Amino acid sequence: MNPKLNKKYSVLFSSDCRYYIITGGRGSGKSFAATVFLTLLTMTKGVRILFTRYTMVSAHLSIIPEFLEKIGLLNYTSIFSINKSEVVNQSSKSDILFRGIKTSSGNQTASLKSLQGISCWVLDEAEELIDENIFDTIDLSIREKNIQNRIILILNPTTKEHWIYKKFFESKGIEAGYNGIKDDVCYIHSTYLDNKQNLSDSFLQRIYRLKNNNPNKYLHKIMGGWLDRQDGVVFDNWTIGEFNPDGLQTSCGMDFGFSIDPDSLTEVAIDKKKMKIYIKEHIYRNGLKSHELAKIILDKVENKLIIADSAEPRLIEDLRYLGVNIKPVKKGTIESGVTRMQDYQLVVTAESTNIAKELNNYVYADKGSKLYVDNYNHAIDGIRYNVIYHLDNPNLGKYYVQ
Repeated sequence: MNPKLNKKYSVLFSSDCRYYIITGGRGSGKSFAATVFLTLLTMTKGVRILFTRYTMVSAHLSIIPEFLEKIGLLNYTSIFSINKSEVVNQSSKSDILFRGIKTSSGNQTASLKSLQGISCWVLDEAEELIDENIFDTIDLSIREKNIQNRIILILNPTTKEHWIYKKFFESKGIEAGYNGIKDDVCYIHSTYLDNKQNLSDSFLQRIYRLKNNNPNKYLHKIMGGWLDRQDGVVFDNWTIGEFNPDGLQTSCGMDFGFSIDPDSLTEVAIDKKKMKIYIKEHIYRNGLKSHELAKIILDKVENKLIIADSAEPRLIEDLRYLGVNIKPVKKGTIESGVTRMQDYQLVVTAESTNIAKELNNYVYADKGSKLYVDNYNHAIDGIRYNVIYHLDNPNLGKYYVQ
């Protein structure tokens, strides 16, 4: 078998762009095309390629065998030597280093950016990297002189809230599925329709069934479309609407952050008759000191009761000293709080953009599980604290802590 490389990928060999965004659905051939390009790139002396995934437990057990299988189809296996984390072209001495950004010992961005001589960085399964700062840090370290520097992102598109979409598509006015060059970015998008000659009949039949039975999943998984909402979201019963139209009593929920995670403050009204929770975003900011946070809270919600994360008792006391009406929640399990919220329709104001972003991206860790990915949940956690408190204390009267 000697798969043919789709002509869409010829631009990899001719473009002098710094950034290459390779998108596509299942069976599109994008991984094979990237392997062909990297293999041929190592034929040039002086090339050092850093090939990463966000998680790569053991390269010699996972990605390197995949890589060698693909170069075997090109009949180039004999010119490469391998070890646990590196493939070397014996003719040119150019090499490919395989690394994970996140390892069992933690984030190794610092060690990756300190690697010497890297002229090409490949981020495979790039949709898994949710921290744009990590990308920027490694990007700025790729600066070899007298050789073309390349940053190659290979991904299955996820939601439009992902930083890759915002950075390389939305901000540049690029439509999903675009093939071409804008500024210093080369876009390549392919689907199974570009790769049918290399796909089995059984795989194609599976695609056709999916197209008929689940057209939305077909458009995302197979055609590589960007989603407005992530698959497997925890809260799928929510809408944009007016805050508290019936004038119900309100209070607030708060989750604390600081440097990386934001402080979030949301105002909540619970309508038990209509089974609706009305939500309004007030604060979603990083790096606030106690006195700054207190001032903003008092400006936004005055003396409304705030139910906050009990893991920060000292901060709660500081805020109370500064005049904020705040108390900790007895949190219970995340699952119990989420389950109670799921009994209601969530109504979010149009201005609450960060809450909408979280609701579109807060997902279960695995299909069928009750575990949640610990991301896109800062405002949601604050809302959950509030809901738990008030559903557990239905006869509170005026919301004020004495």
